[in-house]
Amino acid sequence: MSEQLARLAERKEQARHAGSEHAVQRQHDRGKMTARERVEHLLDDGSFQELDMLARSRATGLKETPYTDGVVTGFGTIEGRKVCVFSQDFTVFGGALGEVFAEKIHKVMDLSAKIGVPMIGINDGAGARIQEGVVSLASYGGIFHRNVQASGVVPQISAIMGPCAGGAVYSPIMTDFIYMVDQTSYMFITGPDVVKTVTGESVTQEELGGAMTHATKSGVCTFVEPDDKACLDSIRELLSYLPANNLEEPPEVASDDDPLRRCDDLTSLMPASPNQAYDMKRVVTSVVDDGELLEYARHWARNIVCGFARLDGRTVGIVGNQPLHLAGVLDIEASEKAARFVRTCDAFNVPLVTFVDVPGFLPGTAQEYGGIIRHGAKLLYAYCEATVPRVQVITRKAYGGAYVVMNSKSIGCDLAYAWPSAELAVMGPSGAVEIVYRRELAEAADPAARRAELIEEYTERHANPYEAAERGYVDDVIDPAETRQVLVRSLAFLRSKREELPKRKHGNMPL
Repeated sequence: MSEQLARLAERKEQARHAGSEHAVQRQHDRGKMTARERVEHLLDDGSFQELDMLARSRATGLKETPYTDGVVTGFGTIEGRKVCVFSQDFTVFGGALGEVFAEKIHKVMDLSAKIGVPMIGINDGAGARIQEGVVSLASYGGIFHRNVQASGVVPQISAIMGPCAGGAVYSPIMTDFIYMVDQTSYMFITGPDVVKTVTGESVTQEELGGAMTHATKSGVCTFVEPDDKACLDSIRELLSYLPANNLEEPPEVASDDDPLRRCDDLTSLMPASPNQAYDMKRVVTSVVDDGELLEYARHWARNIVCGFARLDGRTVGIVGNQPLHLAGVLDIEASEKAARFVRTCDAFNVPLVTFVDVPGFLPGTAQEYGGIIRHGAKLLYAYCEATVPRVQVITRKAYGGAYVVMNSKSIGCDLAYAWPSAELAVMGPSGAVEIVYRRELAEAADPAARRAELIEEYTERHANPYEAAERGYVDDVIDPAETRQVLVRSLAFLRSKREELPKRKHGNMPL
């Protein structure tokens, strides 16, 4: 037995050092951790159980067939909670995917779905392994299929920590969250050389598919971190807000923040003029536990704020219009961002709190030609479909169709509240007066004076929350300082909410 154990130890040692020393050094020189270093940093100390460590390629024509075949797979724990993980190894075949490589990923993805635990994929590879031809392409299909089957069942997180190009990008984009590392990771369908050949455009890898490109322009990237360790630490933080699967509730975290604490700073937050901006994130951080908000896609569509926070130790999903950017209007990008976030929260039993200060949808030919009707309907659809507890707080403007879309009572919000500064109307006073009193203003002896009078009358009559409160479109008008107390009580009451959607194969969302 001692001889057999020695042979086993030798093979496992070879597997742990499947990449050459030169390849490992190049990885470190680029500021990147190795596949194993990443897994060890991500998981709790001593919790990793590796699977298929001694797997190797069966393909002919390869000069070497090192153990692991270029990907480390297995399971472990994060803060004591079970997870499955794979980590592509750029030091072996450049992390290129072959048949055995993909089989290892298929197995750990199947295990994740079967056991009901989050699936974390660390991507750092050169795409399909050319030497294995169409087998590599078919192997990708098996990953994509499993991504879709697991969608909404277990949280799926992708960390892009190196190259991810061609067909390889389609697995991460079908997961729930995508992390990227600034300056060392990139994603694109076709690289700069192909772009140059086909379109004549000259672009660098970083400009075409770097972390900040996808975080600010495409919206593909959810979180950007400065280095590998920060990225892995952020994944650990994110998982603390999420349940292991769709049948469980998010974990509760003890907090010393008094659930009935007043937020007196909010009474003086609102500017005197309705046209002045304020920071919606100040509202959110004042209300939630310990002022902590894990913001979702914070670099993209900044006119809407989304993120995870806690109220009385329980996870909530926050959605709020941001007056500091584009006055908080809904446009194509904001609608898509919020719709995706709302659906993610609903899939994993995270209650939704929506802060509303929306003057409408962004006008213009670019928005109309780009399909704002279709994209805005995505957010509407997401809210209408959501069965988790839903609470709305109107802080100021709630105009037109955009108000309806922002989790209004009429589309299924469970409890709706408004601050005294709230304005629920079809449109702002100035625009309404111009339309309703157009003929009267044209005939007035002093149009400017008459316009001012009419605007004042309209504001007094409509630009307040009381008509809506009389009709039950808001359940109460509250002191801003009591917002935290009201939300804590409301969410505690709604915790036992049960709502079933009509039986069907699936709805037809306006994609």
